Amino acid sequence: MKFLLDTHLLIWAAVAPERLPAEAGAIIESLSNELYFSAASIWEVAIKAGNGGLKLDPSVLRRALLDAGYHELAISGEHTARVITLEDHHKDPFDRILIAQAGVEGMELLTHDRTVARYKGAIRFV
Repeated sequence: MKFLLDTHLLIWAAVAPERLPAEAGAIIESLSNELYFSAASIWEVAIKAGNGGLKLDPSVLRRALLDAGYHELAISGEHTARVITLEDHHKDPFDRILIAQAGVEGMELLTHDRTVARYKGAIRFV
C-alpha cells in the first residue's frame, strides 16, 4: 500500500522515532508499504526552521527520508487544483495540499492531526 506521511509524522520518523504512534511505526516498518513525502512538507519545515520555530535543516530531513527509502512527491497543478474541492475543516495550506495530493495519487494520508482526519477519503489517523 502507498502512504503519504504528514509533516509531523515525517519529523518524528526522522529524528524521534520513539514518539511515533505504534500504528504509524508498524506501517513505516512494513516492507510491503511504499512511503512517500511531499515537497510541501520540506517547504513547511524550511519555513518553520527559518522562523526559528524548528531546529531541523530541511535539506538534512529530505536526504534522510530519501536514504531511508521514501519516495518524494512533487506538487503538480492537478494537486493544487484539487484543493478547491476540499471541505473547509482546516485552514493550514500545507495540510490541505497533502490531502489533495493523497486523493489525486490514490494514496492513504497518514496523519496524527485530528482535524486532518475529519476529511473524507483515504486518511488514516494514527
